[in-house]
Amino acid sequence: MARKAQFDMPQFFQALGDTTRLRLLNLMGEQEVCVCYFVEILGGPQPKISRHLAYLRNAGIVSARREGKWMHYRIVMPQHIGAAQMLRQTLDSLKEDKAMQSDRARLSKACCSPAKYDLAGAPLPAAVDCCEVCE
Repeated sequence: MARKAQFDMPQFFQALGDTTRLRLLNLMGEQEVCVCYFVEILGGPQPKISRHLAYLRNAGIVSARREGKWMHYRIVMPQHIGAAQMLRQTLDSLKEDKAMQSDRARLSKACCSPAKYDLAGAPLPAAVDCCEVCE
């Protein structure tokens, strides 16, 4: 019988110890987001964003799903109860940060006008309600 891998707490904290990774988690919130939106909102090169997303995946904080040429990412709560509590608290505190609020506002606007943001054809994040932002 294979042993279940033990949760890597140092890797978990290192994953949360980077501003770009926190911005990615903030943008995901409770929705699934295509990598193309991260690239557009954060303004970084796709390989750099993908490396940060891979780090989050390896830390057990994010899962990925491919749909055609698009990669979609979402937050998954760690099995470790303490880590899950810390991640929830971190996500809650990000909602209060002005820079993080600005990122989320840009994501909502990008979802409403994908052509304006060079995102034509990109799949919308699963839970974004753009109507409130655009009206």
